[in-house]
Amino acid sequence: MRGRHVPVLFQAVLAGLEPKPGGRYIDGTLGAGGHAGGVLDHSAPDGKLLGLDLDPVALETARANLARFGERAVIRQASYVDMAEVAGEFAPVDGILLDLGLSSLQLDNPARGFAFQHDGPLDMRFDPQAPLTAAEIVNEWPLDELANILFEYGEERHSRRIARAIGAARPLPSTRALAEVVARAIGGKKERIHPATRTFQALRIAVNGELEAVETVLPIAVRLLKPGGRLAVISFHSLEDRIVKQFFRRRARGPEDADAQTRANFVPTLREVTRKPVEATDKEVAQNPRARSAKLRVVEKL
Repeated sequence: MRGRHVPVLFQAVLAGLEPKPGGRYIDGTLGAGGHAGGVLDHSAPDGKLLGLDLDPVALETARANLARFGERAVIRQASYVDMAEVAGEFAPVDGILLDLGLSSLQLDNPARGFAFQHDGPLDMRFDPQAPLTAAEIVNEWPLDELANILFEYGEERHSRRIARAIGAARPLPSTRALAEVVARAIGGKKERIHPATRTFQALRIAVNGELEAVETVLPIAVRLLKPGGRLAVISFHSLEDRIVKQFFRRRARGPEDADAQTRANFVPTLREVTRKPVEATDKEVAQNPRARSAKLRVVEKL
């Protein structure tokens, strides 16, 4: 495969989706096509997959990686929230995958501004044509709004201190400059992760509207499934995982705060294939450190 893409929880995804010959599948977060290739291999000779991604660079890589499958792989530039419109007559489908994390292609490209290991512009857009960048939030938004984003999306307990430091250092020109300001603002003893990690997570979520997108796509994905079809979602931080977990449990077990009568009348529409999230083994984490925080949840449509 082109690129240095290692699919997270690869075998667990295939076990959860159970791709079969003749099946139809959607990968709403195609990336470099690693998971999609596995699904197409296991659904040979006539299974088909629709792959969506906003990132044109990822789509170019995926097209090369999936070229061997010919017309069995259909690739489109689109957000997964538009899955229903793009799918059209391709639906209903046997399985849908959503890998909510960043791809290695995005993280390793300094020009995209997702990471601070290499210096780059404060961008962080999945879709390079989207209007909002991290630079606008960092350098132009009111400090109270910036602090709220860091606290809510990054779960950063030093959010107000960081926001004040950013305000004093504006304008910040690059990812490395931002990371250095955050590190100085927090100070103190070293943590397991870089002190700017939560800030970068929060900004990326805000730039791309990620949490709102997850809340939007889950009911859409369920509607597109055939009865017996499966939805697999990989999340990488607690905010996304909480949204996925709560949605799956409401559809499978009923509202947690419902009264006895409501619970008695509840008719589930989903079955939890994974009652607890599947996490990477020590061996997989050693091979792919990005898998350390990954959690996979799978449901089946009843």
